[in-house]
Amino acid sequence: MSTSRDTFDTDHQPELYAGVPLRRGLAWIIDMVFIGIIAAIIVPFTAFTGLFFFPFLMMVVGFFYRWWTIASGSATWGMWLTGVRLRDREGYDLTGGLAFAHTLGYSISVAMPPLQLVSIILMLTTPRGQGLTDMVLGTEAING
Repeated sequence: MSTSRDTFDTDHQPELYAGVPLRRGLAWIIDMVFIGIIAAIIVPFTAFTGLFFFPFLMMVVGFFYRWWTIASGSATWGMWLTGVRLRDREGYDLTGGLAFAHTLGYSISVAMPPLQLVSIILMLTTPRGQGLTDMVLGTEAING
């Protein structure tokens, strides 16, 4: 995890946000594939009872996957593959605690479809492409 601050002025560099919402959506699809594969690998270790609660298993695996990957590199594997990184309001990588809060906010939004819809609309219409959780925490996704 990098603790050094990137040298950019987010208010005057719109290129940091160019194409991020679309690539963030693509990253989400890639992450869901990774989460599905990990959950499928876990199923045999549950004596295949995991098949009966597979959506819940995906949710738990997804939470830990997102928290771990964001805390260790300020991006999920999908974000990394699509060239997107998360930053805090000061321009630093997300800490483990902030990664946990970001993942929790994302999970709550996914569990409540109206919140997820608001988040998607915000990502598509705000200048920095921030979702609801990003706005609450002061984080943002940038080209990276």
